[in-house]
Amino acid sequence: MKVSKQEDKIDELLTRGVDKIYLSREKLEEVLRSGKKLRLYQGFDPTGDKLHIGHMVGLRKLAEWQKLGHHVIFLIGDYTAMIGDPSGKLSTRKVLTHEQTLANAKNYKEQASKILKFDGDNPAEVLFNGDWLGKLSAIEFLRIAGNLTYSQVIERDMFQERLKQGQDISTNEFLYPVMQAYDSVAMDVDLEVGGKDQMFNMMMGRKLMRNMMKKEKFVMTTKLLEDKHGVKIGKTEGNAIALDDKPEDLFGKIMAFPDEAVSQCFESLTLISMEEIPNKDFLMNKKRLAFEIVKDLNDEKKAKEAQGAWEKAFQKKEIPEKMQEIKCQIGELLSEILVKNKILSSKGEWRRLVLGNAIHNLAKNQNITDVNLKIAEDLTLKIGKKKFVKILTK
Repeated sequence: MKVSKQEDKIDELLTRGVDKIYLSREKLEEVLRSGKKLRLYQGFDPTGDKLHIGHMVGLRKLAEWQKLGHHVIFLIGDYTAMIGDPSGKLSTRKVLTHEQTLANAKNYKEQASKILKFDGDNPAEVLFNGDWLGKLSAIEFLRIAGNLTYSQVIERDMFQERLKQGQDISTNEFLYPVMQAYDSVAMDVDLEVGGKDQMFNMMMGRKLMRNMMKKEKFVMTTKLLEDKHGVKIGKTEGNAIALDDKPEDLFGKIMAFPDEAVSQCFESLTLISMEEIPNKDFLMNKKRLAFEIVKDLNDEKKAKEAQGAWEKAFQKKEIPEKMQEIKCQIGELLSEILVKNKILSSKGEWRRLVLGNAIHNLAKNQNITDVNLKIAEDLTLKIGKKKFVKILTK
């Protein structure tokens, strides 16, 4: 029996970049093949003012649902962001004011529109969870929380890890999953999308919908962009790869991705067909990956210009014939050498540049990522866009 294009799209929707589906893939596929259109969402907490490359994974998946005619909600967690999701955190997050979260979210729709459609046929809907969480009285919230149990919340791995290490768990962090869970009830959704690190919060929403509305919500978790050590790429503290980064900066940061993450990035961040996703010749693949992402977030002209600029600066080794040379001892901190010789103004500038992937080791064609790097060999560095320096060991 020949499979229709629509069925092929459903199959890809349920597999591409997907980690797990609850209740099950089979149950969700049955619903989709019946022709039913679902109401679904993903939440984005504005703890910062930029959507980053990790958010792009979810936006891609939401766009797939949208293209198949389903109603997509782009939820801005202006209230949940005031507390901050404790997922993956071994210390309490800084509490934000509502004014701060709204200011952070000011350009979220514009940034998300690089992937999602907010106009035309079947536009995505933008909602703020403050519209319902902000209206709940204390007693109403407690009644909602009463539909979930202490044991269900405290069992999450992150809380257990904190307890083992003697770290505090604040009451507001403990209640964060309840707040996020209520989003599903307030919007009466059929499905929630989110990274696999959000599974606990999403499953709490599933339990709350079952208890309050007698309704089964589907949950679709997406794969994370990680290196071989399981560390997320594209978003370290102070170093998010923003969707609205300048094309040339975006291209360069993607070229710094670890080789083992390239295949997953093709799957989760691009529209390249699964059959075409490459797995050899990492340099060529990275350039194609960077080109596709820059093109999709900007346009083809800017992607070509960004690739040309990167190749000129790095691949073709077009660097000054003469540059400042600094002699030092093996074992010295690179940061101290650069500050002492007035290449950089301070260690703070060094840290900012390292976290921004702005210090490149030309000899190895890779960014320096260790803020505490000690010199072990001669180095030829490109710092920012215009500074070049050689570090020579005695």
